[in-house]
Amino acid sequence: MGQPNRDTATGTVYLVGSGPGDPDLLTVKAARLLEDADIVLHDKLPGPEIIEQLPDDRSEDVGKRAGGERTSQKEINERLVELARTGKTVVRLKGGDPFVFGRGGEEAEYLAAHDVPFEVVPGITSAVAAPGVAGIPVTHRDHTSSVSFVTGHEDPTKEESAVDWEALAATGGTIVVLMGVGRLPDYTAALREAGMDAGTPVALIERGTWPGQRVATGTLETIVEVRDEAGISPPAVTVIGDVAGSREAVVDFLANEVGDETSASAPTEPEE
Repeated sequence: MGQPNRDTATGTVYLVGSGPGDPDLLTVKAARLLEDADIVLHDKLPGPEIIEQLPDDRSEDVGKRAGGERTSQKEINERLVELARTGKTVVRLKGGDPFVFGRGGEEAEYLAAHDVPFEVVPGITSAVAAPGVAGIPVTHRDHTSSVSFVTGHEDPTKEESAVDWEALAATGGTIVVLMGVGRLPDYTAALREAGMDAGTPVALIERGTWPGQRVATGTLETIVEVRDEAGISPPAVTVIGDVAGSREAVVDFLANEVGDETSASAPTEPEE
């Protein structure tokens, strides 16, 4: 099999995971690439402290901007190729890990299709890190040995949903939902309808490892009320399963420096 036809003047694109947001959780390689890159394309998910450290003259915001304007994935793909073809070293900076709901796979395919060399630099996914700093292990020998990661953007009621909530309810393992604050009422109802116990512990971790991280806890039945009372907003990670209840045993001794953390919980029985 022959080698791909590459222009030696083409730069390299690095698909870099920034981790959950705390600059101290950047990998050594990610930090070095950010220092050396000719240009960094980022959105808001890497976290405010990381973004503030990027030089204005070597960074482009390709996320959501004022007035609801958003850079499309098509535009991002084309911009990566355009910059690389000028010989630049390009970092595409993503929150968490580039291949965990980060569209890194789509960008890798586009770059390959346009003969642009790229490298993947994994990051700590917020699906594990955010629960972890809140004192919640996504697996625990006494509770569960399996974990499922799903996107919360999908509507559980649509006919051809890629997420099988009924199957997830039957696994008995931990369910971690990313980007699921808005549709929390939909998928918690879908899980209850599929037979999951309404008393199953649930935790919401807002802005995990960012300044101002907050944690709200409840049950599958009460968590929507908890969300509303606590004012939890995106970005947040939802943890569903017995491990979410294990936080209570460790939280008083949890020494993670996460800013102003606020815990909120609702009674097991909803108020009348």
